[in-house]
Amino acid sequence: MRTGAEGAFSILTLARAWRNRGAMGQAQLHIDLSALQANWTGLDAVSGAGVETAATVKANGYGLGAGAVATALANAGARRFFVAIAEEGVALRTALGPDLPIHVYGGHMQGDAAFISGANLIPMLNAPEQVQRHRAALPDHPYGVQLDTGMNRLGMEAPDWAALAPDLLAGPCQLVMSHLACADEPDHPMNAQQLAEFRRMTDGIAVARSLSATGGVLLGQEYHFDITRPGIGLYGGQPYAGARPVVRLSIPVIQTRDVRQGETVGYGNSFTAPRDMRLATIAAGYADGIHRALSGKATLWHGATACPLVGRVSMDLLTIDVSALQEAPQTLDLLCAHQGVDDIADQIGTIGYEILTSLGQRYSRIYI
Repeated sequence: MRTGAEGAFSILTLARAWRNRGAMGQAQLHIDLSALQANWTGLDAVSGAGVETAATVKANGYGLGAGAVATALANAGARRFFVAIAEEGVALRTALGPDLPIHVYGGHMQGDAAFISGANLIPMLNAPEQVQRHRAALPDHPYGVQLDTGMNRLGMEAPDWAALAPDLLAGPCQLVMSHLACADEPDHPMNAQQLAEFRRMTDGIAVARSLSATGGVLLGQEYHFDITRPGIGLYGGQPYAGARPVVRLSIPVIQTRDVRQGETVGYGNSFTAPRDMRLATIAAGYADGIHRALSGKATLWHGATACPLVGRVSMDLLTIDVSALQEAPQTLDLLCAHQGVDDIADQIGTIGYEILTSLGQRYSRIYI
């Protein structure tokens, strides 16, 4: 075992080699911060005059890195941010600095007081017990209130709000909000129902109001109130059809091989070659958030050439048909201009949110 200066030299040498290797064994998630900013600007332009467009950066900035994402959005003009839990707010405060408001959708949970106070977070109180907890621990600290207008997920029920509103609105209340259940379906009657209930519960109050995330922004100005808080649309997802793509996932090729007609590929012999083929094995799998349900369904891309996945998605590897390529590729793209998160989601009956937030931690995140 090396010790002292010799050991330190070895560690430094390894660190430099790792930094300089180009991450060729590691899949690379390219994150276009200018596209992210353009998406925020576009949604801000859709919002009514005088409406503040905030940004939701929960789940580590939808898997892209909350610090980098929020900093880029702040540079684009966002002045208010939303996260899911207090711990996310603490990390975000480190990135954003002391001034910009950070709201916590989950409210004030047991043990959160030090986080809320230390990072100057604004908990969105969801129930009478959260009101009691917040008032007991941080009686003068600002808060917001979340109301349930029919989603039955988070927020105060109408009777609790009616009883507590006079006291809550008299304190340092920063925002009253609710959340739409069906905003991605513009004609769904639930949208109008929740809008009417939110107005019934809040019309006449002097505190700022918020009802809409991305889908609500696109429903029209009557849904905007004082603050909108887009999330998925910032990151290139539906229902914001005008969004620019934000992510490109390039996966390195470990090995290529020729497979003869009739030979099988991967676990369970799930794929039998119908002809002589050229296959590439690439360095990502379900441990990196590529769902096993994509087995035999996914398509990767080399430029404008589609390359289908064959066999199963395994933990660290995918096997891709590259027979259409003239030369062995160095990388193949799963997310790119030809295929976004919603395209992949549609193949396996899920949503772009899940694809995006599942992107693994082994990816090298490269900010453009």
